[in-house]
Amino acid sequence: MNASNDKREIWETYASAWRAVTAEDKHAALAASVSPAAKYRDPQNRCAGHDELVDAMLAFHGQVPGAHFETQYFLAYDDRSIARWNMLGGDGSVLGQGISYGEYGADGKLTTMTGFFET
Repeated sequence: MNASNDKREIWETYASAWRAVTAEDKHAALAASVSPAAKYRDPQNRCAGHDELVDAMLAFHGQVPGAHFETQYFLAYDDRSIARWNMLGGDGSVLGQGISYGEYGADGKLTTMTGFFET
């Protein structure tokens, strides 16, 4: 597997945390893909660490039950990546689109995730 594929796998594991229903499942996905001290930001959130990120994910599901993200395009080099994604509703309909930027640490896990989307 090449480095870009490794990062794609890490990215998809991270993205699966947004789809997971329980806090425990979200924490498990983050433990496998995101540094414990990682920072996340988007136009509506600023989070540091797994606990704050899980809280933001749970709040997101409270606002948009069943919503999740599907990666449409992924590109990586060195310790950076971009992903273009669709936000899907529980019924599979496209609710929005965006782009995310990630940075990876020496262990291969995400250290920074930044989401861009219209609000």
